[in-house]
Amino acid sequence: MSKRIWILTMFPNFFDQFREVGVVGQMFQGLRGDKIELCTLNISDFSPKGFKGVDSSPYGGGPGMVMRADVLKSAIIDGVVKQGGYSEDFKDELKVIFTAPRGITWNNKVCREFSNRYFSSNSNTDLVFICGRYEGIDERFLEKYVDEVYCIGDFVLSGGEIAVMSILDSALRFSEGVLGNNESAKYDSFEQNLLEHPQYTRPSSFEGLDVPAVLMSGDHQKIQEWKNKKQVAMTQKWRPELIDKEK
Repeated sequence: MSKRIWILTMFPNFFDQFREVGVVGQMFQGLRGDKIELCTLNISDFSPKGFKGVDSSPYGGGPGMVMRADVLKSAIIDGVVKQGGYSEDFKDELKVIFTAPRGITWNNKVCREFSNRYFSSNSNTDLVFICGRYEGIDERFLEKYVDEVYCIGDFVLSGGEIAVMSILDSALRFSEGVLGNNESAKYDSFEQNLLEHPQYTRPSSFEGLDVPAVLMSGDHQKIQEWKNKKQVAMTQKWRPELIDKEK
């Protein structure tokens, strides 16, 4: 059986294009790397009152609504565990992940470690992502059922779907066979705390700007030296804190 990623969301349609396009979409279709099945469940289907029963007003007052712990528990137990055929002790088979400002900052290093842990060929753990909405999720559900929390930046989204897609897209790129050239990820920005060097393609001249002559010289050593030098220059100009981090 292929690995499965479960998404619990109020809006499953968010993921329709995600599973169909690009290199990650091709992975979900079994056209690249090890096939991974992307399963979406609508949280509303596990509420007795449907869409209107997913949330309620917060105890203690305050603006907005909070997603109910009992509805989310039902989505996991009746939706993921029972439909997916997992055992009652599903904690050994599933990791439940949530995105929130309190989480571990999602960066290239964390992303690589996550990918190695869950998307390597010897990983047997399936994943469940909870897409929060409104003011958040009842803390009791987070304490009882969520294993890992990640934050993709110091800003607030209207829902967790985009954060979950960002995490999956970035982590699955590191999975064997997803990129057309497995060497590509090694030269991406943030590897070795540097930005990627500038890229050029045809035409060789564009609005008075020519491609650097060294790139068309055929001298591989000089080309590599140019790329290394430009990586440092680009980083010093746009993200100098990355170089400071390396020191």
